[in-house]
Formats: sequence, C-alpha cells, structure tokens
Amino acid sequence: MVDVVAPDTVIRPKLDTEHNWIAVILFMGLLAGGLGFAAYSLHNDVVQSGTEVINWLPFLLLGVALLIALGFEFVNGFHDTANAVATVIYTHSMPAHVAVVWSGFFNFLGVLFSTGAVAFGIISLLPVELILQVGSGAGYAMVFALLIAAIIWNLGTWWLGLPASSSHTLIGSIIGVGIANALMRGRDGTSGVDWNKATDIGYSLLLSPMFGFVCAALLLLALRFVVRSPELYEQPKGNQPPPLWIRAILIATCTGVSFMHGSNDGQKGMGLIMLILIGVVPTAYALNRTPEPSQVASFKTNAAAVVGIIDKKTEGRRIGGDPRPLVSAAIALHEINNNALPAVGDLIKHIVLDIDQYGSFAKIPAQAVANTRNDMYLASEALRFMLKDTSAIAISKEEAATFKAFKSSLDDATRFIPLWVKVAVAIALGLGTMIGWKRIVVTVGEKIGKSHMTYAQGASAELVAAGTIGLADVYGLPVSTTHVLSSGVAGTMAANGSGLQMATVRNLLLAWVLTLPVAILLSGSLYWVLAHVF
Repeated sequence: MVDVVAPDTVIRPKLDTEHNWIAVILFMGLLAGGLGFAAYSLHNDVVQSGTEVINWLPFLLLGVALLIALGFEFVNGFHDTANAVATVIYTHSMPAHVAVVWSGFFNFLGVLFSTGAVAFGIISLLPVELILQVGSGAGYAMVFALLIAAIIWNLGTWWLGLPASSSHTLIGSIIGVGIANALMRGRDGTSGVDWNKATDIGYSLLLSPMFGFVCAALLLLALRFVVRSPELYEQPKGNQPPPLWIRAILIATCTGVSFMHGSNDGQKGMGLIMLILIGVVPTAYALNRTPEPSQVASFKTNAAAVVGIIDKKTEGRRIGGDPRPLVSAAIALHEINNNALPAVGDLIKHIVLDIDQYGSFAKIPAQAVANTRNDMYLASEALRFMLKDTSAIAISKEEAATFKAFKSSLDDATRFIPLWVKVAVAIALGLGTMIGWKRIVVTVGEKIGKSHMTYAQGASAELVAAGTIGLADVYGLPVSTTHVLSSGVAGTMAANGSGLQMATVRNLLLAWVLTLPVAILLSGSLYWVLAHVF
C-alpha cells in the first residue's frame, strides 16, 4: 500500500516544447519523401506490369483512397502514441519530445517487420462480393466509408482525450459496411458479416482490457515479491530521472510496445491498401508473380490432392456450369456443404487449368489476372470455411492437413505486401506518433490513478501490453494496444492500492462501449451515401 498523492501535488513532466523549425522541416521532408516514394513505386509497378491506362478516373480514385488509408494510419499514430510513451514520460525516463520520436522510429520498424497476417485477417471480414469487385463503385464506396468513419471516431475521441481503440473502430466500420451492403441487396443484415471471424476478433478486443488489467496487476505483485529494491516502487522525485537500471527497463518496455504497436496496427492500413491496389491495378498486384519454380510445382501438387479428396467425397459429380456463383453464395452464407462441394472442386480445376495453360503466375496475361486472383480468393475462403466446420462434409485430420497445405499455397500466391506499401504505412504511422500526442498522454499519465505512477507500475503495464500485442500478432488477430495499456495502468493502480479516478474510468468504459455501435452506424450510413454517389 502506498500513500495516495493527488495528481496536482506532484511535479508533472514538461509536455510543451518550443517550436523548432528544423524539426518541422525534417518532418515535412520525411512526409514528402514517403509520399514520393509511394507514388514512384506505384508508377514503376504499373509500367512494368504493362497496364494500359485507358481511363484516368480509377487512378485518381486510387490516389484519393491511398491518401485516406495513409491518413487513417497517421491518425492511428498520434491517437495511440500515449500507449507507449506515457509511462516513460511520467516517470521522467525520457523527455517528452525525445520519447515520441523514439516511439515513432520503433513504430516504423514494427511495420516494416510485420508478417501481414493481421492485414488479411481484417480483409476476411469484408463481404465477399465487394472484395471480388473492389474496383467497382461499390468497392470504392466500401473503402472510403469504412476509412472515413474510423478517422472521424478516432479524431473525436482524441479531441476528448479518450484512449479509444483504433482496432475496435476499424472492426466496427467493417461490420457497418457489411450490414449496409446486405440490406441494400435485399438480404438480412446479419448475412453481410462473417460472424465467426468477427466473434474471434471480438473476443480479442473484449478480453484485451480485462487481460491487461489482471496481468499488469499480477505482474506488479510478483515484482514486489521477487525484486526487493524499494526504489522501484517509489514515485519519481521531482523531475529527476530514475536510477539507470530502472530507466533502462522503462525505455526497453516503451520500445517493445512501440515496435509491437507498429507490427499489429500498421497491418490494418496495409490490408486495405492492398485491396485497393488489387481492384485498380490487378495486373501488378493481384498475384505474386515472383514465386520460385518449386512453389508453382507444390501449388499444383497440393491442388491435385485436394481435387482428389473432393472427387472422392462427391463421387465425381460435376455442376455442369460456372462454379463461381455457387461458391460465392456458399461463402456469403459462411458454409460449404455437400451441395457446394462439387463447385469448389470444379473451381480448383479451373485454377489449375489456367496455370497449366500459361505455365506460371508470371505469364498469366493482364486480362486474365483479375479473374484468376478472384478464383484463388474464392477457393481459399471456401477452404477456410470447410476447415472451420470439418463435420459438415466429414473431413478427417489427414484430409484437413491436405486442405491446409493447398490453402497456404493459394494464400502465398494472393496475399503479399510490396515493400513500398510497408514503407509508406510505416512513415505515416511513425510520423503520426509525433503529432497531437499530448491529450491522451495526459489522460493515461494523470487521470487514471489517484497517485503518480511509480516505476514498477509503468514497467508492468508496458510489459503486459508488448507481450499481448506480440501474441496477437502471431495468431493474426487485431488487438487494442489502447485497451491493454490503459487497463494495465489501471490494474497496477488497483494492485498498488493507489486508487482509481472513477470519472476517467467511466469515460474510458463509455468510449469502449460506444465505439462499436457508433462506428457501425457511421460507416453503414456513409456506405449507403457513397454507393449512390459512385
């Protein structure tokens, strides 16, 4: 138990700095350099792919969509900066202006070294018919609606100084578009979303604040038992930095959260950017055209094995027509049953025939690339639902392993992220961390607990946040850095007997509760309007 010290009696860190024109010039230079590199790389990819530009309007819309997507990541950066830097600032481990630059750099690195699993996990939530027609008016309406809705809510909660979740907001926006799209097509609104996938993601978002609160509290208590150094559990003395070894721990945890935040949150923008690129410039981005010859051979071997299993289960039945509508309808219903199974087999045979006809992914002509990619996407999604419910068509463990191997081959061919996309998102997120961070830093640093944060509290909250985000990254799940960190700080305050400022806690809970319905309503309404405009 510690003595409770009111936040207004402690010495606050210096959050305001003098205007530095050199820093402004460097910032604008990096921003311009990032946009220039993205534009150059995009132009180079389009030229090399042999894309013939007949109508410039899609490319104009592409540019606007890319700017909005990068704008989302920029807002995400300054909205979530406090999650990494509040602890090092309020323990005087780093000056505020140094901390945000440090965090921005490691957010940048986190994006560059990310796996891409979260990026394509987000895309799987979107309605399949919109993904297949992302270059259409409805596709643009989808992308613009969900990104603009997410930006509006992020800016609103930032203005109020509330640490709301960017992940939570984006998921709500995607669900809103899915529901609106289904209703506009005369279907039940619930059919517009893959609720199984949404539930998996929802659990990660729901449990993350509880996990952060409990684990940070337990870690603090464990530290008290293991590390007996009293200075670790003291509040900062004046404006003096902590002892060197404590300072090193706090900076290390800040670095870890910054890196992990970049690796997880940066992928959301990358997934949407790839969706836009695939719709507008399929010849350059629809397929990974640089696989090793052994990968193509493995692809065909895995396809043959899957077709053999499906033919055996369907006794060689054929549907006698185009299999795509039947597979698309089954995916929209989130179930592949015995009636749809022959269509999946025929679709895979079509894919293999295309590759045999052209010899490799790189040789598929421009006019056929988009269709081949859509076929692969449909096959991959069909396999995902088949593996989700193996009892529907009685899949054994050995057959499931064969299906997984082929799904992996399909994903390797269609789910890739060019380096320039990673760099552009990394710069947007990294630079975003250096703007507008003060509002939420004050909330996390001063308004959650009734006493000033101790060194052990800051380290415990940051360690739990970094570990949780890293684990979510492995499983391809978006997790809320904001929820984990702010609830972790609250958990350490509770475990330390410091007390919580209930007004702030109520506001955080209110933002957490409202984020999903508000994002759904915003994005659904925007999609309805933009679908009519486009």
